[in-house]
Amino acid sequence: QVQLVESGGGLVQPGGSLKLSCADSGRTFFRYNVAWFRQAPGKEREFVARISWSGVTRTNYTDSVKGRFFISRDDAKSTAYLQMNSLKPEDTAVYYCAAGIYYSPDYDYWGQGTQVTVSS
Repeated sequence: QVQLVESGGGLVQPGGSLKLSCADSGRTFFRYNVAWFRQAPGKEREFVARISWSGVTRTNYTDSVKGRFFISRDDAKSTAYLQMNSLKPEDTAVYYCAAGIYYSPDYDYWGQGTQVTVSS
């Protein structure tokens, strides 16, 4: 069982940085692919970034965040991260982390979300 808790959201000025964390309380985190999604007010949830399980460790990003956001994981801490740089107002959203077992394309476990607001 995976239980995800996000943290690190907040208010930041345009051009600033934030680092989100996604922590699992279990000891099997390394077997899971992890992704970050976001949902802005009035919009559908969208994929942001993905890192595959520790046996492969590939990353993927949506085009709008490439070169600005970086996903990583520390399986010793059962935690994944999303480093967000050069933030823009259009990055404002609730950010969710999600996890899926390594052999599945689905994400079965979700955190509660953390608000990121980019505004001057």
